[in-house]
Amino acid sequence: MQIAIVLFDRFTALDAVGPYETLGRIPDAETVFVAEKAGPVRNETGNLALTADRTLTDVPNPDIVVVPGGPGQESLMEHAPLLDWLRTADAASTWTTSVCTGSLLLAAAGLLRGRRATSHWLTLEQLRRFGAEPTGERVVTDGKYVTAAGVSSGIDMGLTLLGRIAGDDHAQMVQLATEYDPQPPYDAGSPEKAPAHLVELLRSHADVMLT
Repeated sequence: MQIAIVLFDRFTALDAVGPYETLGRIPDAETVFVAEKAGPVRNETGNLALTADRTLTDVPNPDIVVVPGGPGQESLMEHAPLLDWLRTADAASTWTTSVCTGSLLLAAAGLLRGRRATSHWLTLEQLRRFGAEPTGERVVTDGKYVTAAGVSSGIDMGLTLLGRIAGDDHAQMVQLATEYDPQPPYDAGSPEKAPAHLVELLRSHADVMLT
């Protein structure tokens, strides 16, 4: 089984690394980072790079596609090389997945039309523009499409799909091995729980944060 995690300039690191550390532990699976050009690809802050060992054209038909989000997603919404690759890869994939605003790229490629999907809460409603049905759930499975909400939810997506593929025991073993036992110091991880003034502050800065 081959897992292709897409990289692009100004991606969000945890969007890619979360699935890598969970979903990437499918027994005997090959996980590859792919990008339009091989080489280092920098995250949205520019101070961290992951290496794409292969180009998109090198990996035409992965079994699992993982598309992270990040501010760089905005400039790719009409970028034919990536969108065409997503359509081609999706035609042969067993699972097509995303984290955060990566679902907007799947939607822009026409892959989520008529399907339930999620994204970062600040961009969730944008899915409607592409015929998808937005839902605020943390992980959404609709057919072979598995979308995760913002950033950290990529870990949950990875474990969810890992359980489907390798079984619940294996997924729980990976959860235990990575000691994924969230006990955050604050209960402000969603707009429903966070203080209202912080929600509005983030909304007012959304254009800066997500572009």
